[in-house]
Amino acid sequence: MRIDVWADLVCPWCFIGKRRLQRALEDYNDDVQIVHRAFQLDPTASTHCEPTVDHLAAKYGVSREQALEMMSKVTEVASTEGLDYHLDKTMRGNTRDVHRFVLWVQDTQPESTQPLLTDLYSAYFERGERIFTVDDLTPFAERHGLDTDAVLKVLEGRDYIDVVDNDQATARELGAGGVPFFVFNNKVGLSGAQPVGAFLQALEQARG
Repeated sequence: MRIDVWADLVCPWCFIGKRRLQRALEDYNDDVQIVHRAFQLDPTASTHCEPTVDHLAAKYGVSREQALEMMSKVTEVASTEGLDYHLDKTMRGNTRDVHRFVLWVQDTQPESTQPLLTDLYSAYFERGERIFTVDDLTPFAERHGLDTDAVLKVLEGRDYIDVVDNDQATARELGAGGVPFFVFNNKVGLSGAQPVGAFLQALEQARG
């Protein structure tokens, strides 16, 4: 079973969707390959970070307190999956480089990809860390036993920029206007952080 997962590392529903997929796979007996596909919710986001709550308040024309209330609803859903979100501490930034980092790991040390993704999501949503620049990402490379010199070479060059762009284009072609978006065995698509039962149904449909 191959599962392609389009996601953005600053999308709170993507971490929730990842957790629900993992739960669905707990009793799944077939071999599963999960493939990260890049999707930037805002490719135009600046490399200079700003508090996410301030960005949401400006985007939707609401007060900071109202933006925090919007965030709290997602936090409540996350808590049902054992995730301890602190969205008030998150920063908005451009995710192109963190996608490039993950895609490189997926090509060179694939067994590290899912643990790395979990760590990046947790760092951003639960610990309030930044995951946008070379300096932000180097500690993750070290923690997961990756070649930091190779990571620096990738991020300081233009490697995987075309892959990020192509992944984004493919998602649009498949009709994905947002993330998370899952494709099972190139047969069955599932949009959003659906309940575990929806993932189980998609797995069965794709296997049939």
